[in-house]
Amino acid sequence: MKNLGKILLTLSLLVNVAFATVTAKVEPRNIYEGESATYVLTVSGGKIKKPLISDICGNDITATSSQTSIESVNGSYKKSYTLSYQFVPRKNCTISGVEVEIDSKIEIANSVDVTIKPRTQDFKANFILSFSTPKKELYIGEPFELTLLLKQRHGAEAIDSKYLAPKFKGFWIKSEDAAKRVDDGEFIVTKVVYTLAPQREGTLHIEPATLKIAQRTGVNNWGTFRPQVKWQTYYSNILDITSKTLPNNAKIIGDLSLNASVENQNINPNEPVNLTITVRGEGNLEDIESFKPYIDNVNIFDEKIVVDKNILTQKLVFVSDRDFIIPSFELVYFDVNAQALRKLKTEPIEIKVKGSAIKDELNIKREESTIDKVVEVNSSTSEIVGNNYLYISIAFIIGLVLGVLIMFSKVGKSDKKTKKLDIKNEKLLLIKLLAFKDIDNDVAKIVDILENNIYSNTKQVVDKKLLKAIIKKYDIS
Repeated sequence: MKNLGKILLTLSLLVNVAFATVTAKVEPRNIYEGESATYVLTVSGGKIKKPLISDICGNDITATSSQTSIESVNGSYKKSYTLSYQFVPRKNCTISGVEVEIDSKIEIANSVDVTIKPRTQDFKANFILSFSTPKKELYIGEPFELTLLLKQRHGAEAIDSKYLAPKFKGFWIKSEDAAKRVDDGEFIVTKVVYTLAPQREGTLHIEPATLKIAQRTGVNNWGTFRPQVKWQTYYSNILDITSKTLPNNAKIIGDLSLNASVENQNINPNEPVNLTITVRGEGNLEDIESFKPYIDNVNIFDEKIVVDKNILTQKLVFVSDRDFIIPSFELVYFDVNAQALRKLKTEPIEIKVKGSAIKDELNIKREESTIDKVVEVNSSTSEIVGNNYLYISIAFIIGLVLGVLIMFSKVGKSDKKTKKLDIKNEKLLLIKLLAFKDIDNDVAKIVDILENNIYSNTKQVVDKKLLKAIIKKYDIS
């Protein structure tokens, strides 16, 4: 009996070898452009070695899976494997026979033809997708509206749906309106409006939108009704947009307005002046660069430009201890309606700093006083030479003592001021340090950290020991 068992096992193995086969097919049969397909290898036999497949017809494999099954054939067991490779075919091709090692022998699968069908619209279907736009010839950056309509016939039911919007390659997506639904009597119509803008010159293609609808169907199997779900795919039309470069080397296009405003034109010395620039209208606002100007003896900080639909804003901060004028801001753009270049300009803004005129007058008087003192010293030189050296020595000692006393009194005041200054108030601290930024590298480093902490989302740690030394060094209060 033991020998009989060995014989049956040997015969079973021989049967498995006899059934060693490999077949190939592609699913689904109808492959539409842009859709994925699955290359399926069914391998029967004993011991198999899975083939190494890196691509199919030059297309990358996006997913793989395998399944094993065992069935009885003429009293012996037959093992089979189903190997699946998902890919997205770009053109018609033939998949050559794949070699598979089964029970140490090489078996070759049959070749399979892959045929891609063009996407078509069926206007008699229960679901209809369509794209439309009023303009098909545009300039680079010129916004335009793309309208998508989804029509569903009355009585057409769907238990599930999947909408796949095109990727809009070559276009900026500026906005997407919320879907609106109306009933025109025959269809329930859903409308979505996209605002796009061409990114480059040439003919740009808006690929079809895809809608997959799941509907319930019934199958009569030996008198038994079994409900099943069937998916069907619907496509929109394809649109071609012609895009051309802007004339006269312009970079901005649209119908725009420009405005600049400040919160206060009369300030205290080193008090920040907050200015807001606003650009409104339809156009490629994303391409507008920073408006930050240069003003002598004025520190200027610019925040990042913010674009929200058809409004651009940028905030600037100006800090100075004397009067200054914020210059006019300019924006050159190509006017779509007038088909001509236009230049927008704001009015200059005069900023008055309290005490600025008095400071200038004091500086002039100090300069005149210094000149007079120099003249007096030079004229009295001959008299000093004739004086007694004893008086000179006494005066020198008294001056030295007074200087030491003054120095200690300043140090005491400086310590008090250092304690009074709130170093946690970064904006106030920044304003106080700006005057010493260009003469001290340590001050410049701390100013950079403070600017980062105030005008960005990231935070950096200030070296408090170095900061206190700087405050003491320059007697900052």
